Amino acid sequence: MTSRTIDWLLRVVKGALIGIGGILPGLSGGVLAVIFGIYDRILAFFSHITQDFMKNVWYFTPVGIGFVLGIIIFSFFVEKAFGAYEGLFTCLFIGFVAGTFPSLLKQAGKEGRQTSDWVMMAGSAVVLFLLMVFGNSIFGNLTPSFLVWMLSGALIGLGVIVPGMSPSNFLIYLGLYEPMSAGISHFDFSVIIPLTLGAVLCVLLLARVAFILMQKFYSKMYHFILGTVIGSSLAIFPTVVFPAFSAEGLSDMGLSFLPALLLAIIMFISGTLFSLWFSKIEAKYSQD
Repeated sequence: MTSRTIDWLLRVVKGALIGIGGILPGLSGGVLAVIFGIYDRILAFFSHITQDFMKNVWYFTPVGIGFVLGIIIFSFFVEKAFGAYEGLFTCLFIGFVAGTFPSLLKQAGKEGRQTSDWVMMAGSAVVLFLLMVFGNSIFGNLTPSFLVWMLSGALIGLGVIVPGMSPSNFLIYLGLYEPMSAGISHFDFSVIIPLTLGAVLCVLLLARVAFILMQKFYSKMYHFILGTVIGSSLAIFPTVVFPAFSAEGLSDMGLSFLPALLLAIIMFISGTLFSLWFSKIEAKYSQD
């Protein structure tokens, strides 16, 4: 295959992983967009949608294809198998994020660092951690409807614009996560259409604001993003991973503590190694 073809396929993979990150509890599609180096370009495109329109459409077509495929395939996976092994599979994605953390830190300091940048990073990490850990005591369950699914789609869009925010965590708290996954996997357009509308409207409305902030406060914004990556990653443990090692969680998996712990470690290491390998492949073939 040519380097152009490989680059195109890499963008499909990126889109699929961003889509999975958008609906995987504890993760954020925005975080993965930052990790893959396309977050800035997403903001630039949606905030100036007529500028270099066809060039951007060509660039984002494989990303969009992958995004849709990732959500659909993972929705099937959630419905069929993910429930009992959620904690273990989440470790795979934590490893993926951990493997790319050094590049994020380097990118955040590209224009230098000040003490206020470190404060911004720490503050955003703490706030997001607390929000994700204690959010379930703030929100109540909602009854699915067209408006509710639009708001759910807006949450997914917000997860792209605000890296580190995990829409799925809030959808779980609201009792909407499993109905959403079932609706997508069964191609229920009464779920898919309002979800899509909400996500697109949210991105279009907020991308311009985020783009301006990135242009004027690059270092502050990237350290804010880095803090959200840290906070959301740490919050995954008490909200998703640790419950898997409770008596009930181990019973659901059909595993004892040590085999489950070993599998979680293997998942984490595999995710880290994959992210390092993927970064090398991307650096070699990416034409962006």
